[in-house]
Amino acid sequence: MTDSTPDEPNTPPQPAEPPTIPAPDEPKKRLSPLAAGTIGLVIGAGIVGGAWVITATNGPDEPAAFTLTGKFSLTEDAVALDKTCHGTGGYDDIGTGTSVTVYGAKGDVVATGQLEGGKETGFGSCDFTVTVPDVPKGEKFYKVEVSHRGTLQLTAEEAENGEFAGSLG
Repeated sequence: MTDSTPDEPNTPPQPAEPPTIPAPDEPKKRLSPLAAGTIGLVIGAGIVGGAWVITATNGPDEPAAFTLTGKFSLTEDAVALDKTCHGTGGYDDIGTGTSVTVYGAKGDVVATGQLEGGKETGFGSCDFTVTVPDVPKGEKFYKVEVSHRGTLQLTAEEAENGEFAGSLG
């Protein structure tokens, strides 16, 4: 044994300031239920709105015109010859092929067609089919004139649904 005292182990010098310990990460804040619901609503509305725009702009186009159809009756001075019917006397302008004119709400001619298929419906009377193709949609009402006999007014819905019905005699 020796009388010497053991050497003290080398210890590093003490720093002037104590070491700083990094602060723990702050916990992440959660959204309130109201905020989460609002965000979900906005996203959902955006998806639905986007789908609506796509389907509205890519859907089948509605025709811009329709065929006005209906019936016109001549109730006197009509005769049936050779399986066709036509008017006589003061009604000699009425028969298969007679012009039918459709006017728009402003009074302008929007389409023309004709009477077709006159059929005798009784002594001195005939019924004709009215057909006017390519009548433009979008009018509030239409006026229909057979030959030069004056106009009959129809709503747009009546005209598009083939509800024209007129008579003379």
